[in-house]
Amino acid sequence: MYNSPSFGKLDSASLKKRISVYMTEKKEANYRIIVGADSQKARVNNYDFVVAIVIHRVGSGGIYFWKRNVVSQKMSLKERMYQEAILSLQSAEKVFELLRENGISKYNIEIHVDIGRKGETRELISEIVGMVRGSGYSVKIKPDSFGASKVADRHT
Repeated sequence: MYNSPSFGKLDSASLKKRISVYMTEKKEANYRIIVGADSQKARVNNYDFVVAIVIHRVGSGGIYFWKRNVVSQKMSLKERMYQEAILSLQSAEKVFELLRENGISKYNIEIHVDIGRKGETRELISEIVGMVRGSGYSVKIKPDSFGASKVADRHT
């Protein structure tokens, strides 16, 4: 199940419909489709992962959807960052399929990762960016990765 501040809880079919309706309301608009993830330690050896799907109508706001996964195992920071990227890639594939079924396949999906040049994650930039690019997606890191560092972060 996905969650939306605008539409409540949605299954995959409802998500597909909401994205499709939103993007066809203003066909002439420019859109950015962004997928990002963030995580926080919930309890000892429990991590709360949130993936956000953002449909940005450039110059006119946007809508977003999010989904939570709780993982119960001990993880290092590196493992968490990789897990965030993997969840983002899996969600991007799902979004790509939903859009393709609706004939909206001309958009590139951006993956926003919660790593940056400052802090502990700077050592992971080349590895994770390479993994995402190698999967065929464009990638943004902090401070440009608002899908992860702002939208997904809001729900962890």
